[in-house]
Amino acid sequence: MKIHKIEARDLPDLWFQAVHDILDEGRKFKVDRGSYAGQTRLEYDYFIGHVKYPGTRPLIPDIPPSMGIPNPVEEAYIYGGEGYERSYIEYLMTSHKEPGESYTYGERLTKVPITMDKLERIMNKDKEVIDERLFLEPDGKIVFEEDGQLYLNQIEWVIDTYKKFGARNNQMVLQVADTSDLVLLDPPCLRSIDTRIEDGRLDFRPVYFRSWDLWGGLPANLAGIQNLKEYMAGEIGVKDGEMLVESKGLHLYGYAEDLAKLRCLKK
Repeated sequence: MKIHKIEARDLPDLWFQAVHDILDEGRKFKVDRGSYAGQTRLEYDYFIGHVKYPGTRPLIPDIPPSMGIPNPVEEAYIYGGEGYERSYIEYLMTSHKEPGESYTYGERLTKVPITMDKLERIMNKDKEVIDERLFLEPDGKIVFEEDGQLYLNQIEWVIDTYKKFGARNNQMVLQVADTSDLVLLDPPCLRSIDTRIEDGRLDFRPVYFRSWDLWGGLPANLAGIQNLKEYMAGEIGVKDGEMLVESKGLHLYGYAEDLAKLRCLKK
């Protein structure tokens, strides 16, 4: 296994380096199952990217107009605009889910059902297991109730925890993965966003994707996740920090190889 590491200045730099390097370092194989089954793709064995200044604008790739290549991500896709009924920010940071969607990242992050075993411990005020904040009445923002079901907003819970208990906390992981995801034909690619406050800055380290489309997926995902980080940092009262990203399946689909070669001036 070869671990490919990139040190990047900002998000467009990370994308360009990853696209450039995968043309030489990626393994080519045929997709057996999931999205684009039957197509070929280049894939890193394992990918780690460290971004020092992920908040530098623009967040999406820089494509010189002279190349005649469309940007893989439009600003309107991230923030909303003509041609898009829902922005990626909404998909990531709200619980709204369209008919036919088995999940959204936002639903997983902001509307987590508190299961029966935990409810029993809450009712019994089991202080050895359950955070005492859950013994209080739902505040409607961090913990809320809909149709008799109690839900947790992970984003607001992490913010509240850092504000109340300080920075030295290794528990604050935003979880997207669920144990039942194995039965889905296309389970979530984003699995978790781990957080750390250090030197007065909020870092995301790491952001982990089980599988990750490099050409269009990575820049869209990280632009949205960076906006999430900036929101959380502002609410906590710290500065925006760095980002570490990892994936066992960062890949470039066959249809994008020629575009990647054009962008990187490779034959």
